[in-house]
Amino acid sequence: MLYSAKMFRILTQFRNLATISLICLILGWSLPAQADVKIDPQLEQQVLEIIRKHPEIILDSVETYQERQQQKLQQSRQEFINNFQANPQAIIDDSPTIGANKSKTVLIEFSDFECPYCAEANKTLKGLLAKYPGKFTLVYKHFPLYQIHDQALPAATAAWAAHQQGKFWEYHNTLFANQKQLGETLYLDTAKKLKLNLTKFNSDRKLANNSIGKDLLLAQKLGLGGTPSFIITSPNFSGPVKLTDIEKILQGKQ
Repeated sequence: MLYSAKMFRILTQFRNLATISLICLILGWSLPAQADVKIDPQLEQQVLEIIRKHPEIILDSVETYQERQQQKLQQSRQEFINNFQANPQAIIDDSPTIGANKSKTVLIEFSDFECPYCAEANKTLKGLLAKYPGKFTLVYKHFPLYQIHDQALPAATAAWAAHQQGKFWEYHNTLFANQKQLGETLYLDTAKKLKLNLTKFNSDRKLANNSIGKDLLLAQKLGLGGTPSFIITSPNFSGPVKLTDIEKILQGKQ
């Protein structure tokens, strides 16, 4: 079928709009910027008829979009891993760390204090730190899934505030040990038990979002889909890793 130049432009415009709309529908987004797009009703019906007869127009566009996004993600991850290998301290930045001070093996954990899988992972990591003292550095990055966990962000801000007074890991362990009691009472009681300066603690909680936001942006850049997520760099392996494989890497078997 031959189309006029005007028809081709409208088809292209509508195909792009339909593709974006479909993608946004899948992701749960809205399209306020597209609300004012005006398409001639007759041409719209013709375009819809073409799409009904040739759904591959949309399917091909979505597939192409997904392929490009996957390529960008792989490129972004590889860039991060290269930077991580070359300069771990720059990636660690001011995040909380525990374990060896200057180890060649650095494990980054992206975690959520309200995530039950993160609480279980914490038990495993504590065991590995005890079993392999001086073998690796554990770095904590905040990845609160606030869309589904209403206490994830408040818990993260409280832990960040504790970190400003050098008590992150003690606070972190208490939150995971009392995960079902997450809330303001626990945050304040824990701060008191750790003898934190409460005035500073409450003030710092209000300042935590910028730092936590940096961790969230990094998780997004790496395309992390959930918590806990781990990335490691060591003499024998670098990249995303499953919790069950970390000990193999520490033993040099990966």
